Amino acid sequence: MYIGVIGGQFCSEEESRIAFELGRLLAERGAVIVCGGLGGVMEAACKGAREAGGTTIGILPGPFRSDANPYVDHAIATDMGQARNAIIVRTADAVVAVGGEYGTLSEIAMALKMGKKVVAISSWEIANKGVADEKIIRAAGPEEAAEAVLGH
Repeated sequence: MYIGVIGGQFCSEEESRIAFELGRLLAERGAVIVCGGLGGVMEAACKGAREAGGTTIGILPGPFRSDANPYVDHAIATDMGQARNAIIVRTADAVVAVGGEYGTLSEIAMALKMGKKVVAISSWEIANKGVADEKIIRAAGPEEAAEAVLGH
C-alpha cells in the first residue's frame, strides 16, 4: 500500500518523533511512504521509513527534484505549489495526518472527498454545523495509526 504521511514543513520535536516512528512502522509493514518531500513531518516520516528499509516518494511543490529532503527515494517535481497536494492524496491509498497547518487541512479534505481513509494524530478536528466529522479516525500515536491504515 501507498500511505500518505501529511503534516507541516515545520513541526514540533514531538510531531517529528511521531512522524519518524510512523514512517518506520509503516515501512516495516511493507507500505510505501508518499509525502510532500520537504522538511518537518515529511522528512521525519521519510527518515523513519528509510531506516527501516522502506521506500519513499516525495511529490514536491517546486520545479527541482533537488529540493527533496535527503530521505526521499523518488522525487517528483511538479512546479504546482500547493496544488501538488491533490497528487499526494490521489497517489496514496490512505493518509495519516500528523499535526499540520492549512496545507494539511486541504489534503485531509481532498482525501475525504476522494473516499480515502484518513487517520489523524494531533491534527485537525473538522465539524460541519457543530457536528464532528467521524470519517476522520483519531489515533493516539504511531502504532495505532499504522494499525488503522494497514490493519496488521
